[in-house]
Amino acid sequence: MPRQRIAIDMDDVMAETSLKFLKNLNRLFNKNLCVADFKGKYWLDLLTIDEYNACLKLVHEEGYFLDFPVMKDAVEVIQQLHDRYDVFVVSAATEFPNSLKEKMIWLKEFFPFIHWKNIVLCGDKSIISADFLIDDHPKNLSTFLGKPLMFDAIHNQTITEFQRVSTWKEIGSLLLK
Repeated sequence: MPRQRIAIDMDDVMAETSLKFLKNLNRLFNKNLCVADFKGKYWLDLLTIDEYNACLKLVHEEGYFLDFPVMKDAVEVIQQLHDRYDVFVVSAATEFPNSLKEKMIWLKEFFPFIHWKNIVLCGDKSIISADFLIDDHPKNLSTFLGKPLMFDAIHNQTITEFQRVSTWKEIGSLLLK
């Protein structure tokens, strides 16, 4: 019998990407916002569109995707999932062309047990076939045919239609019973 498949997003699921975005925002616009400020809100509830776009522009710079911290407990839990499931990393990396190589480097450094054949860098995640998708964006979860799990992030605080998971330990409790 084949093993079940888990597809896992990278940004704001495996990697702490919003914290870098927030740090850049505070630096560029002399703000002092923290993650707690966004509880129940969306980015544009606290930022102007110009502030948001200025920070988004930085995402296109070379090297941006190389230095993200790993989410707490992600390596350990994903290793355990890898031992029990077919784990695929699925990232909409083609939106940011510089990120393609940088994400591969980052994954090799922090998740060397994930084979390159199990890394999918795409633009539209609706093509993904798996039993579970762990992602932070509703646009990816809404087209997914398996069990969607929304990973808690600054930008998805107002979304309520998916089962939310806040930590990798919580994911482990759900999927490693």
